Amino acid sequence: MRNPWCIALALAASVSAGAASRREADLLRQKVAQINAHADKPTKQGRRTIVTEGEVNSYLRYDAGEQIPVGVVEPSVSILGAGKLAGRAVVDLDAVRRAKNATSFFDPMSYLTGRLPVTATGTLKTANGTGQFVLDSAAVAGVPIPKLVLQEIVSYYSRTPGKPSGIGLDDPFALPSRIKEIQVQRGQAIVIQ
Repeated sequence: MRNPWCIALALAASVSAGAASRREADLLRQKVAQINAHADKPTKQGRRTIVTEGEVNSYLRYDAGEQIPVGVVEPSVSILGAGKLAGRAVVDLDAVRRAKNATSFFDPMSYLTGRLPVTATGTLKTANGTGQFVLDSAAVAGVPIPKLVLQEIVSYYSRTPGKPSGIGLDDPFALPSRIKEIQVQRGQAIVIQ
């Protein structure tokens, strides 16, 4: 389940997870398995799978450990409705600052130190098997930050050998498992295959 949008959501949201449960984490794992199975054996009839905010946050708490980058803890997502998502994660900003090697007094990253909560809200737009997250706002420890600063954080934590610059906040991405669209409603998302 490691996708660029999963990392972005974990870094990009602003509401606490609430009560997570092992049962809801198991439910999400089962739903993901069903989504993947449907992708492996597509039929003419489409499939709709409802994923709840509680299931996502339970999965993030209990099962996503190896998929979440080192230095990112306590990720949570809030599904606000009308395409809007919010999320929160505590992030090691010292690692980002060291990797960037900020040398200018005017570089905002030179002021961000320690492990602080990073939050963001935005809109998930999906159609025809492609998605894009449009950022509305972001903050570190409750202080608003420009998109450029959030981009530095996301880039650092989403780097891979195949993509050493990480993912871009504005980059469209392919939805996995033959997903055509994700409809974001209050408290839930509907995955359409």
